[in-house]
Amino acid sequence: MTTTTTRTLRVPGATITYDVHGPVPTAGRPLLLMIGQPMVAAGFATLAAHFPERTVVTYDPRGLGRSVRDDGRTDNDPELQAEDLHALIAALGAGPVELFASSGGAVTALALVAAHPEDVRTLVAHEPPLLAVLPDTQRALAAERAVQRTYHAGGSGPGWAHFLAMTMWQGEFTDEYAARPAPDPASFGLPVDDDGSRDDPMLSGASNAVTRYEPDLDALRSAPARIVIAAGIESTDLITGRTSAALAEALGRPLTIFPSNHGGFLGGEYGQTGEPEAFAAKLHEVLDAP
Repeated sequence: MTTTTTRTLRVPGATITYDVHGPVPTAGRPLLLMIGQPMVAAGFATLAAHFPERTVVTYDPRGLGRSVRDDGRTDNDPELQAEDLHALIAALGAGPVELFASSGGAVTALALVAAHPEDVRTLVAHEPPLLAVLPDTQRALAAERAVQRTYHAGGSGPGWAHFLAMTMWQGEFTDEYAARPAPDPASFGLPVDDDGSRDDPMLSGASNAVTRYEPDLDALRSAPARIVIAAGIESTDLITGRTSAALAEALGRPLTIFPSNHGGFLGGEYGQTGEPEAFAAKLHEVLDAP
């Protein structure tokens, strides 16, 4: 059985909580970090279990889950979180690491490689929601702002319904999309009534710095790390599949296709189940490649 220990790390302005599954230092293979944003460590429970031969580290990003900010702010900054990861890797004393990063975590990981290329041996960046790399950036940003307006006007149910409609839209955002009214939450099985919440990191605007981050393409191209840009096969024409493809093209690298969708590695976490066994097998294949 893999032994899991929970530790904390003091960084400027915050205390980061992270979990180490296995021994440090490791034998033979580098540490494998798994990170998300705004998803916390708990979201990687199933995926980490498919790597019993590796030491896996998961963490809660600053201000989320168990990682507490001193200033009480709730905004998420990928460059600041990249510095937290840099400090975490240094504290572990086992770098450079291999890094699987999904969604906003992939944005943080790209910022980490750009700022501290010596920290990472291999990065698998899975569906980073980088709206700035899309050909229809301004329309995508407008769609994101519309979701936030719906959320602040009506709360969680209406906000999530609008967010799901945006993430299910195929292809570039068009005048047709912009003209559509906000969807009925009931059509998604979501509550219609206002629950009073306005602090969801996905809906409130607290993660705008993540989706609007502009990666340093020159720094990424010149980094010694092997960078793999990945997307789920079911995400091909959806927004995070499109951002992944656009980033891969901008870096001059192929897009690596994984099973399932944006949450393909989930095995029941947050009530979602993708194809975690097939996803883990693909991740093993990518990490084991020369």
